[in-house]
Amino acid sequence: MARPERPARYGRYLGGPDPLAPPLDLGEALDAVSEGVMSGYSPKQALREFLRRGGREQLGLDDLSGRVQQRRRELLRRHQLGGTLDEVSKLLDKALLAERSQLARDARMDPTDRTLREMTIENLPESTAGKVAGLAEYDWASSDAHETYKQIQDLLGREALESRFAGMKRALENAGESEREAVTEMLEDLNELLEHHARGEDTDEEFADFMSRYGDYFPENPNDVDELIDVLAQRSAAAQRMLQSMSEEQRNELMNLSAQAFGSADIQNQLSALDENLRRLRPDEDWDGAEEFTGDDQVGYGEGTSVMAELGELDALSDQLGDWSSESPLSELDIDALERHLGREAAVSARTLADLEKSMQNSGYLRRNAEGDLRLSPAAMRKLGKSLLRDAATRLSGRTGTRDTRSSGAAGEQTGASRPWQFGDTESWNVPRTISNAITRTAGEGGDPREGLRLAPSDIEVSETEARTQAAVVLLVDTSFSMVMEGRWVPMKRTALALHHLVSTRFRGDDLELISFGRYAQRVEIGELLERDIEYEQGTNLHHALLLAGQYFRKHPTMQPVLLVVTDGEPTAHLEPGGEPWFSYPPARETIAATVAELDKIARFGAQVTFFRLGENPGLARFLDAMARRVSGTVVAPDLDDLGAAVVGEFLSSRFGTDFGDID
Repeated sequence: MARPERPARYGRYLGGPDPLAPPLDLGEALDAVSEGVMSGYSPKQALREFLRRGGREQLGLDDLSGRVQQRRRELLRRHQLGGTLDEVSKLLDKALLAERSQLARDARMDPTDRTLREMTIENLPESTAGKVAGLAEYDWASSDAHETYKQIQDLLGREALESRFAGMKRALENAGESEREAVTEMLEDLNELLEHHARGEDTDEEFADFMSRYGDYFPENPNDVDELIDVLAQRSAAAQRMLQSMSEEQRNELMNLSAQAFGSADIQNQLSALDENLRRLRPDEDWDGAEEFTGDDQVGYGEGTSVMAELGELDALSDQLGDWSSESPLSELDIDALERHLGREAAVSARTLADLEKSMQNSGYLRRNAEGDLRLSPAAMRKLGKSLLRDAATRLSGRTGTRDTRSSGAAGEQTGASRPWQFGDTESWNVPRTISNAITRTAGEGGDPREGLRLAPSDIEVSETEARTQAAVVLLVDTSFSMVMEGRWVPMKRTALALHHLVSTRFRGDDLELISFGRYAQRVEIGELLERDIEYEQGTNLHHALLLAGQYFRKHPTMQPVLLVVTDGEPTAHLEPGGEPWFSYPPARETIAATVAELDKIARFGAQVTFFRLGENPGLARFLDAMARRVSGTVVAPDLDDLGAAVVGEFLSSRFGTDFGDID
């Protein structure tokens, strides 16, 4: 009997990785990092540049930073400080109007008493704070006026507390004397705790006891006294910055009004002590900053402090997004704060960037060397090389009508190995492996292989073959500064990697030597060439490069020699007998003679020689044409984007004699 299906259960998304998000595209990140490495960045710098810029469908750190700055500008353009002063002024006018009305209509009041009251009202100071203070001991005739005046005192108290404790204003609305006494007691105990902490006398038990009694006042739920201080100091510093952002008149008025909070100075005195304690414990907070608000939306003392606190958090986010000094630009990013201020989309983007960074470092594409620096791994170079080779083959096929070459060698003896079939392959099928793959796939899909097999393209494997002859291939790449200046540095590296991947994966019997030449020439590994930084050196020492190529051919006497030279300048340097480079521009006769002599030596090996000329230098064109004629070689002048296709095509032509057409 079939087991009944369990009903699907759905619930609210509680955060964490987005289950509907597309899988991470490490390929795009790897391409970006590799391109950066070839441009001269370290892998670490290149990865950070990708995170900063983002991907095709992925916000980068610069985008998030821009949104943070936009949110900051919106706050400044929307709000205006002074809301508390305006509200107090309106309540005061309402109280005085009610009092004057009562005095005018109360016929039973003693005339002298009425006159004294009227004189008191009429001789109040001009400032709002002065009027509120002058009425502190006033015996109100109107109960409505008295109630309105008490609203002013309550408002000032709640605003003062709201400026230090978020949410306090609403919590104390319509609060009675007992609630205000509880707040005063909390402030006294809080200041005592902070003073104990400053002297190193506080204990975990004291903090736990404080939170058990007053935890409701702290929705942030700090875990220890340091977290409590951090929360309070950030809010208190924001309140000070808000005061600094007001005009001097507004600031003095508000400070004088605060003394009237709840009709008593007790709470204000405790708040002043709290500010002093916090400033002493967290002097690194921004206590003296200010902002310029230009909007029309008036905000009160408490709400203004919340705005200042938000501005402070936005500034912290901006610093975090722009901090490249840490090990990771995302390691210190407060993603929860980012979500609070910019919304879920921004938080998802930040988490995706963090996942990309972590995945790139854990994927095997990057690894650390003995010094701890990140480097491209062999797996990364294989993946990139495969991509570059595919691009070169596509360009080659599109321009010449030939197919993408994927064989391990010419149609010769089978190696005994097989590999998955790819479009364009002409090798024989490996029938046992193909049938075995089909059986495994059919069984895995729940089918019965005994009822018949249907082959899928993914089942097919072809037998690899060896080339009839092996080749010793030397690729000489110009690394002089002109290659950098003319934007040829990265295409040169991409070409070298594409050829390296072709030889190492499809022509395993061949051997490839990479030689770079600037003022000197040197043998280089592919990883070393890819990560080589820009070199500001004069000299195109083709003579030295040909000398090293000749030594290489000499070590492989039984292999077919193939020489490929990529350059954008005439030889301007050669090696002296003592091994020192000699430089001259324009090219000296001695340099030309030494270069030609080395080429003649290579010709004696029977090498197939191809020069790839970059740029439109007439002198270089004449020189390379003469060199090619001398050794029955070829000159190809590809566009920069076609350099990889040209080198791959000429290599294949040299190996098989295939006519790939005129690419220059």
